[in-house]
Amino acid sequence: ALAATLSGILGAMGMGGGGVLIIYLTLIAGLDGAGINLIVFIPCALLALFFYLKKKLIDGRAALFAAAAGLAGALAGTWLSGMIETGVLRRIFGAMLLFIGLREVFAKPQKKSKS
Repeated sequence: ALAATLSGILGAMGMGGGGVLIIYLTLIAGLDGAGINLIVFIPCALLALFFYLKKKLIDGRAALFAAAAGLAGALAGTWLSGMIETGVLRRIFGAMLLFIGLREVFAKPQKKSKS
């Protein structure tokens, strides 16, 4: 419950709470975290979508393009994941998390634009 709550909080803040949940589920609970993570993501995404729509912060054309590209990527990823062993997929995911984390830690802060 604590890991799910923390994941929800981080996800609502745009920080990718799914990474926290998957790490907990695989390392501590001994479960395959990917499917559970996707189920947990749905209510978080719907809630965020509601508030972004309410604040008129969504560009409809960009959202449709991103949704189409995401669907194509999901289909390709599903197809590829059936061809790759689970252990290899876990290593790839772990390497991606490590790379992204290191990039964020060592990234130079961007200057704020005057708009």
